[in-house]
This record gives sequence, C-alpha cells and structure tokens, in this order.
Amino acid sequence: QVQLVESGGGLVQAGGSLTLSCAAPGRTESTSMMGWFRQSPGKEREFVATFAWSDNSTSCAASVRGRFTISRGAAKNTVFLQMNSLKPEDTAVYYCAAGGLQVGKFAWKYWGQGTQVTVSS
Repeated sequence: QVQLVESGGGLVQAGGSLTLSCAAPGRTESTSMMGWFRQSPGKEREFVATFAWSDNSTSCAASVRGRFTISRGAAKNTVFLQMNSLKPEDTAVYYCAAGGLQVGKFAWKYWGQGTQVTVSS
C-alpha cells in the first residue's frame, strides 16, 4: 500500500507561483509512475502532469504546458509540481497519484487526499 502525502496548496494571486509536493515513502518498483490531476466544481478530474521513475521522463497537459513543471525531488520517491503564471482557471483541488502495471495494463492505483489551490484575480 502506497500512502501519498501532498502539501503546498494555498491562495495566490493571478500571475503568481506555487509549488506542490507529493511524497510516496512506501513506493516500490511496481509503482512506476506518479502524476498530478486536478478537479474543480462541476468538472471532471483532469490530467495535469506525470513522471516516470524508470527513465525520468515527463509529460504534461496542453492547458498547463509552459507554465507547470513536474520533477523528482532530492528525496527518493518525491515529486514536485512547480506552477508559474497561475490563472484563476487553475483553481482546483490538486491530487497526487501513483500507478503501475495491473494484469499487463497501466492503471492509477493510489490517490492522495488532495490539496486546494486557489488563484484570485
């Protein structure tokens, strides 16, 4: 069982920056990826960014590309989401997730409780 611990959410003005952190101290090799998702009222949970432990590769959604960066932390099994040039549209609950192969197919297995990010205009 992988326990995800998120932190870094808060209130920031439009144009500002915020960095989220996710720690997964119990992660094993079978949990190959970690990522960030977000959800705002009335909307479906959407993909933000992912990080693959095997090769340090990353990916991000078009809506945040150029503004958000996902990276691994100095501590093992820790990832960050650096958010710059924040917009009110970025307001949401941000969730950390961890996943890997299940019966030969990738699946997100574990989810954090979420951290609120509010961007004021």
